Amino acid sequence: MDLEERFNLVVRDSVEVVTREELRAALIQEEGLKAYVGLEPSGLVHLGTGPIMARKVTDLSKAGFHVTILLADWHAYINDKLWRDWEKIRTCGEYFVEAYRSLGVPEEVRFQYASELVADSEYWRAVLRASKASTVARIKRALSIMGRQEEEAELDASKLIYPAMQVTDIHVLDLDLALGGMDQRRAHMLYRDIGPKLGWKQAVALHTPMLSSLQGGGRMDSWDLKMSKSKPETCIFIHDSPQEIEAKIGKAYCPAGETEGNPILEFCQYIFFPESGSLKVERESRHGGDVVFEDYASLETAYIQRKLHPQDLKGAVTRYLVDLLADSREYFDKRPEALEKVKAALGI
Repeated sequence: MDLEERFNLVVRDSVEVVTREELRAALIQEEGLKAYVGLEPSGLVHLGTGPIMARKVTDLSKAGFHVTILLADWHAYINDKLWRDWEKIRTCGEYFVEAYRSLGVPEEVRFQYASELVADSEYWRAVLRASKASTVARIKRALSIMGRQEEEAELDASKLIYPAMQVTDIHVLDLDLALGGMDQRRAHMLYRDIGPKLGWKQAVALHTPMLSSLQGGGRMDSWDLKMSKSKPETCIFIHDSPQEIEAKIGKAYCPAGETEGNPILEFCQYIFFPESGSLKVERESRHGGDVVFEDYASLETAYIQRKLHPQDLKGAVTRYLVDLLADSREYFDKRPEALEKVKAALGI
């Protein structure tokens, strides 16, 4: 691939690149490019953290980046995940490896635990330097990366370490690009602000869209409304059965004519059209017969104009999801112990 093809592969289906000029400059260097995404191993992988991120990681790998998926076990502990039980967090990390492989993440993408990074005293020296270069107020504003509010730092001072650790992760991994959902933007911007001041190299920030909860009904300005692995009723997990998918989609928020906070339309916009390029909706002839939408804009327009009924859309989305997640279901059907072990750790 030439530079333009690599650039387009990296940025496709993202919602923000900071900055595009820096990315182009980085891609001129065809070898040695490094990228990462940090994930807290703290629950089952769902549509928001699964297919979208797996596809983007694969894009980066194809574009020439050496990609690391950082299993942020220390971060999960600080964030009170899995009852701060290290064994359960490690079990979930092992499951994450299986989950992302089931989604097609290539073998050249490596997984690394944060525990490996923090074992080096230089890591903590960098955490202190990042903390010294930040104000308490700025660190508190970045707590949204944990799904936390600023005032929660008043109850547990360890929360203040988290943003400085995430900044340090980017530095010690010597990254050219940091990948994450839009909920990670504040951490990436914190690094971009203080990293160069500390003599650390700049990193491009690449952000993917967030998916609304199946319960929907609100704006995504607050990440409280996103799909969350800690709230199973808000999610479709990558290994859900066809029956579970159908039941969850059937109950999902999808009011006629409304697009704001509509998770069913978001699946189409952020997953189906990027993957397939079109969506077929099967309908009875008395309701207009089958229709194929070649792009998301035409689907959204039809929905706003109420030319497409929510139940017909839900039926199409259900069929697509069942097919999309077939490989993951088959993967875990052949490795039932991996799923059983993490469910036991999660108490489900």
